[in-house]
Amino acid sequence: MTSTRETPGTEHPTAEPERLWREMVGELLRDARIGRGETLAETARRAGVSPQYLSEMERGRKEASSEMLAAVSGALELTLLDLTLGVAERITMGSAAPIRQAAQPARGTYALAA
Repeated sequence: MTSTRETPGTEHPTAEPERLWREMVGELLRDARIGRGETLAETARRAGVSPQYLSEMERGRKEASSEMLAAVSGALELTLLDLTLGVAERITMGSAAPIRQAAQPARGTYALAA
């Protein structure tokens, strides 16, 4: 007879489920766009996507490809690393963490580690 064993500390009966990656990325994109004072149409035009698609990305409704994420983040003068670090910060600090506008210090750290 086999039994399953839970790792201590992995049960979270009252914890809320983790948020989806696409929702958190969407929040970061929206925050960056609003922080720049731009409309959906302005950012979407520069990114080469429709305003409707960008809206769905921001609301976490679309599982965007890395190419789409790169296009939109580039239109907002962000990198994919900025998005990744922003999501990581929000996961560790809560959803109030602002998006970092430049990941230059982090790139140097990763370059040294490589």
